[in-house]
Amino acid sequence: MLNYNSGEIHPAPANLEILASLLKVLAEPKRLLILEMIIQGMQCNCELGDALQMAPNLISHHLSKLREVGLVNVERDAMDSRWVYYSVNRVVLDELNAVFGAFFDPARIQPRRLSCGPSAVVCQPDGATSQPQTLLSEKKQS
Repeated sequence: MLNYNSGEIHPAPANLEILASLLKVLAEPKRLLILEMIIQGMQCNCELGDALQMAPNLISHHLSKLREVGLVNVERDAMDSRWVYYSVNRVVLDELNAVFGAFFDPARIQPRRLSCGPSAVVCQPDGATSQPQTLLSEKKQS
């Protein structure tokens, strides 16, 4: 049986569903490589394929996933619309940095609340409760 802390649980500083969807998209190593290249500068499909040695359909698949979460912008060439260029969406990248920074902020780490386990309140056979004895408290009583 699981023991759940009945104490106060602080809400996460971000929408966890959005955070999870972003993490799911970014969990694919090829997508991270594509995003890394796009962060370095605007790229076309052929540049990405040549650099990563990937088929165009795989590049397109990964780019579509990055576009779905808004990390990548698409722009067609004004002279020849067959050419498509990809760039990073700076607004979404800034939001992603803020969400990750807030969620993974070390200042959020709290000490353990003693609500279960051997360090928690001890029940006496008569129904009374007391704090567990420590070596120091036992020596003071002696």
